[in-house]
Amino acid sequence: MFGVIDLPTYLAGLVLIVLLPGPNSLYVLSVAARRGVRAGYTAAAGVWCGDTVLMTLSAAGVASLLQANALLFGIVKYAGAGYLTWLAIGMMRAAWGMWRTRRDRTAEAVEPARATDERPFRRAFVVSLFNPKAILFFVAFFVQFVSESNPVVGFVTLGVLAQLASVLYLSALIFGGSRLAAAFRRRRTLSAGATSAAGALFLGFAVKLSLASV
Repeated sequence: MFGVIDLPTYLAGLVLIVLLPGPNSLYVLSVAARRGVRAGYTAAAGVWCGDTVLMTLSAAGVASLLQANALLFGIVKYAGAGYLTWLAIGMMRAAWGMWRTRRDRTAEAVEPARATDERPFRRAFVVSLFNPKAILFFVAFFVQFVSESNPVVGFVTLGVLAQLASVLYLSALIFGGSRLAAAFRRRRTLSAGATSAAGALFLGFAVKLSLASV
């Protein structure tokens, strides 16, 4: 049906994969918590565009190429792990700066100016492209449910369902994260702790991606 094999199994797996914490959702949540709903959706748009690129590459056969070529897959995963590590280090440095200036009220006025340099769409887009969860999903899981009799419709159907699930989930995170924004602005110690935790998680994602196999 609609070029898809075993749709109920795909939907069940999709829900589990979307709800499983990953760098995409964590980054969108952190942006919404620090900068509000609008910036959160800007980051989410980067995630959706990145996922669309991965879906298109999967439909074009790149997923099969990565499965067949261990060297190429290794280059992709280590490049992604390096980028996630760079983000983790940046978050931890920012957290250290917040901790050191936690009693300095003048630092609160500097924070919004620094935030404008973050460019959440671009960063979320790159994070999405190197998201270990997304890479393994589109390489090893997504393609299994495309019918050979109607692959184009199958890829479109699966892609639309995946993006719809992502929109619903990220929207919930954005509005939840925006409620944390006021608390973070009032308590720099809390903000520093949350940012350092996010950095540690990104470092964990980098390690996970570097150890991933098809």
